Amino acid sequence: MGGDLKPNEGRSRVVIENIKPEIDGGRYAAKRVVGDTVRITAVIYSDGHDHVAARLLYRRDHEPAWRYAAFRELGNDIWAADFVADAIGPWRYTVQAWVDHFGTWVHDLHKRIDAQGTAASPHGVNLNEPSGNLNEPSADAELATAPPETAGPTAAASQAVAATNRSDVPIAFLTGAALLEHASALATGKDASTLKTAAKSLRSLVEKKNVSYNFPLSDEIIALALRYPDHTFASTYDTELPLWVDRELARFSSWYELFPRSLSETPGVHGTLRDVVRMLPSVADMGFNILYMPPIHPIGTAFRKGKNNSTVAEPGDVGSPWAIGNHDGGHKSILRDLGTFADFADMVAAAGKLGIEIALDIAFQCSPDHPWVRQHPDWFQIRPDGTIQYAENPPKKYQDIYPLNFESADWQAMWQELFSVFDFWIERGITVFRVDNPHTKALPFWEWCISEVHKTHPEVIFLAEAFTRPHVMYGLAKMGYTQSYTYFSWRTEKKELTQYMSEVTTEPVSDFFRPSLWPNTPDILPGSLQTGGRAGFAQRAILAATLGASWGVYGPAFELCDGTPAKANSEEYLNSEKYELRHWQRDSPDSLAPLLTRLNTIRNSEPALQTNESLTFHAISNDSLICYSKRAGDSVLLTIVNLAPHTTHSGWTSLDMAALDLPWIGMFDAEDLLTGETYLWQGERNYVELAPQTSPAHILRLHPRHLSENMSAESTED
Repeated sequence: MGGDLKPNEGRSRVVIENIKPEIDGGRYAAKRVVGDTVRITAVIYSDGHDHVAARLLYRRDHEPAWRYAAFRELGNDIWAADFVADAIGPWRYTVQAWVDHFGTWVHDLHKRIDAQGTAASPHGVNLNEPSGNLNEPSADAELATAPPETAGPTAAASQAVAATNRSDVPIAFLTGAALLEHASALATGKDASTLKTAAKSLRSLVEKKNVSYNFPLSDEIIALALRYPDHTFASTYDTELPLWVDRELARFSSWYELFPRSLSETPGVHGTLRDVVRMLPSVADMGFNILYMPPIHPIGTAFRKGKNNSTVAEPGDVGSPWAIGNHDGGHKSILRDLGTFADFADMVAAAGKLGIEIALDIAFQCSPDHPWVRQHPDWFQIRPDGTIQYAENPPKKYQDIYPLNFESADWQAMWQELFSVFDFWIERGITVFRVDNPHTKALPFWEWCISEVHKTHPEVIFLAEAFTRPHVMYGLAKMGYTQSYTYFSWRTEKKELTQYMSEVTTEPVSDFFRPSLWPNTPDILPGSLQTGGRAGFAQRAILAATLGASWGVYGPAFELCDGTPAKANSEEYLNSEKYELRHWQRDSPDSLAPLLTRLNTIRNSEPALQTNESLTFHAISNDSLICYSKRAGDSVLLTIVNLAPHTTHSGWTSLDMAALDLPWIGMFDAEDLLTGETYLWQGERNYVELAPQTSPAHILRLHPRHLSENMSAESTED
């Protein structure tokens, strides 16, 4: 073999591999939430039969010293260790393992002690069973010392073998004494003294030259010695793996989106940030904890869009909030019609008092009137005719928007300015950002920018509005985005919902990607909402709120079931709020606000819905019904949704009772948290019937019954 393969220390015999979580070989951080018990697993093994021991090394980035947690073997060379992430921000962890000479010696000594009388015993001894700390000679030991003349030739041979086994024990004691002395040298104080005394005791046993021996060490001495292993030839994984720990809102959040300019009580009058303050109690009453607003910055006038995305604006048309910038300023300014920075501060403070965080939209693009266009024309793509390239997706043209050129020669200054936009709004109390189309900006920029923000503000949450290819969406998550929009909006069938949600809520994707489920957005009016009617909106809300720990709605439009598209085969709304003021009749008797309120009430009171870790799909005998559960402690919820908005469907469940932590045989209560009704169910098979107009779904809290309860009760059907 070539010399290049020779390690620096060939006596490090333990192999460490397949650590989980490990994102792209440690290139990116796995994600957890503060207070989580973080489980690290690894494959750890060595040559031969020697025992192996391992420990997890973990610390916060700024801590100079490692903390430690012991690994335990799960079987088949797979080991696990846990620690609690007790603070937000960056962490590091790695694995160290070594040949456990003392543990090997203890195991082998048990076998040697047992073997003292094995050959003479007519019944034999199980060498895999430890003998414990024996205080009396064993029956086997008495047999082994029987006079030779009382035994036949076969017994005599067995006695000789047993004698050989006994002669190995004193030598083993001397080996153990040396190991204990070595451990005592690594220990201090009373521990060192105790280990030295134990070593002396072993040596004194050898001097006694007994005929047979009991196991000489107590469990306490063994445990003490194992606390001081020799790491001289320990193997340490060659990478310190990163972990990012967020605050709880990163995992569990309920978003409500609105356009402040549409909140005026007078139709046709531009709403303000003060109108947002007036709206806040309603948002809080519905149980949402994040209020998200599209860009609040000055809107350009050049090539301003008119109603229904018309390329010609009429007098009084307000334009698109995403066409950012005019003579009043850009990304660090507020549209005059919305109010002042004092109004903004009042809004943030009022929201905080209600337990709501304000999320701002960050869209790094400019109208032709943006100050950056004048000050930094080299930040944009210049066409051969000397004009600036506007946004387009041929044949569509967006002349009111200039995209930034991330290949600009002045890219470093541009990056710094974009970072300063986040910094500007963080200083004004914003710690949640929804970022518009991040996949159309340079990915290395996001990795740098988010890292820079998190250096001083680890509490900041970033939601990626990236409806694009899966690897790009996952890449943005790896590079720091806290949450991401998903394909949920277009997943409507049972099979595709099951496959997609299983993918994004299990390892390895769930280690870095947190889905945020939105049934609609101002840009997306899915076909399911265009044709499903009020029942379709209700079904999609229930799915989003129960499948995902984080969800959101484009609020008033969703509450009032606005499902009219601009034209056939389009996901654009007719009379889209992106281009005009709307006046919403939120007090309509057909509003879904009561359902949204009930869903958030359930989510806020049931820990099972506040995480994605336990999402489990269960079989049900109708493809128009989908059945799934979540568990967290005593919170066990089973949700069943009718996916057909116009047809009643029924079926029989085939529940995975182990996943529900319920007995396979016996009755249990299924309390519907949507209606308050309780059903008596039994075992895995139970009948369900759902009429979409009146009962589109069950959200069932499951309660096991004691055997003594209702033994004579009959199972009821829905």
